[in-house]
Amino acid sequence: MRVPAKPPLEGLKRTLDKQRANGHRMPRDGFLRESFSLPRDQARAKAREWLERWPKQAYWTEIESWCERPGDVIEFTMRRLPTAD
Repeated sequence: MRVPAKPPLEGLKRTLDKQRANGHRMPRDGFLRESFSLPRDQARAKAREWLERWPKQAYWTEIESWCERPGDVIEFTMRRLPTAD
């Protein structure tokens, strides 16, 4: 019995390589995320800035995760929807 040939994947490979080189990666759930690592006071100010610029009610803005690092540094990830529809 003959095994079918594998389809050519060069076009797909080129497309993926181009997107990765340009930094175009869309999260699978549609949220935009940005991570920060800041001293505690600056971290609070950055979180407030995000919540004021993109209100939670419209953009579902939230602190997705956070942890405390040595030296009173907070590492956290903010997420929001790209638009408020």
